[in-house]
Parts: sequence; structure tokens; C-alpha cells
Amino acid sequence: MLLHIPQLLNPEQLAAMVTRLSNAGDAWVDGRATAGYQGAPVKHNQQLAEGSAPARELGDTILAALERHPLFISAVLPNRVYPPLFNRYAAGMTFGNHVDGAVRLLRNGDKLRTDVSATLFLSNPDDYDGGELKIEDNYGMHQVKLAAGDMIVYPASSVHRVEPVTRGTRLASFFWIQSLVRDDNHRTILFDMDTAIQRLNATQADDAARRTLVGCYHNLLRNWTVT
Repeated sequence: MLLHIPQLLNPEQLAAMVTRLSNAGDAWVDGRATAGYQGAPVKHNQQLAEGSAPARELGDTILAALERHPLFISAVLPNRVYPPLFNRYAAGMTFGNHVDGAVRLLRNGDKLRTDVSATLFLSNPDDYDGGELKIEDNYGMHQVKLAAGDMIVYPASSVHRVEPVTRGTRLASFFWIQSLVRDDNHRTILFDMDTAIQRLNATQADDAARRTLVGCYHNLLRNWTVT
């Protein structure tokens, strides 16, 4: 499932984050620092050093916003979220076709399975040319360039790339989620069901039918949950 999640950050949070990133100075390092053997040869960008003060502070802001966002919770069913990372693409920078690694090592030594990838756009799309995120799935190639503060989530197994930036600077945060439900098709079914239930609740549809659907949702979730 590929899903646009609008307005994860409000304008005040976004402005503060962009200012902090603009003043990060030596915390910006070569983006290949976190690339695997597949990604390193095609990755040409900059990244905030993992564990640096600005990365931790800004990452905490994003994590707090995720916890309060019902669309994210419904669609992704998060179990654990990798601490958000931040990248910067200046003119000429790009990241070629790659698939995200299946497992990420957390700083405490734990391992996180990457079921879902997320990109949170931090730059206004009018402020740079190029830099589109292109994601390939069974239905073809999808081009994504969202408003600042909006996020896209998609299966981490997808082939994707960032097109070369030709003008300006593209700032974004990216991270991975280990879902309670490992299978993307199962997550999609649960998300569609939850969305339908919320619409039925809003229209005050038949109570008994809604209770039955809610029960079906939770029984499916119970059967498909993997921790």
C-alpha cells in the first residue's frame, strides 16, 4: 500500500525543523554512511549524522507527531519505528534505484524489521526542481513530490529512487516501521476495513452491524499480528 499522509507537521513545527536543519553545520555527513552494499554505489546526498543532537531532537518531534496521527496508526499499525533520519539533496544529488534493507540495527543493538518505508517532505516543492521520489509496485511507477509537512508511506520491499535535484535544495526525513502486521496485503485489508468502520460510525449506521465489523477487524488483527 502506498499512502499519502497529509500535514504530519504543522507550520510552526515545520519552520522550526527547517531552521534547525539549515544551522546543523558539521552534523551533515556523506549519505552513504547508512547505505548498504546495494545502495552505496547509487547514493549521492547528505545526511544528518545518526545520533547527533539535531537528529535526535528533530526525530523526537516526528515520533511525537506520528503517535498522534490516526491515519498513520490505522494504515501502518506500527510496532516499532526506527529513529527518523534526515537527508539533503543539493543540485546534482540523487539516489538511484534500490530496495531498503530488510533489517536495521538500532543503536541499542536491537534489530528492527523494515516492513514500511516513510519519507516526510520538509521543503516546499516550489523551492527545488527534480527530487521526485519514484516508487515502483505491481501497478507501475508512482512519482511523489509532496507539500512540506506531508509524508508518503510504502512497502519497504518496493524498488524506489530519488530523481536528481536540478535547482534548490530538497530536505526530507526518512525512516522505517516494523508493523504489527507483517504482510502488506493484510495491512491493506485492515486499513480498508477500519476506514469503512469510521465512515459507518460517522453516519450512525446500524449499531449491531458496526459491532460485528469491529469484531471482524480485531479478530483479523489478532490472527495476523506478528511481534
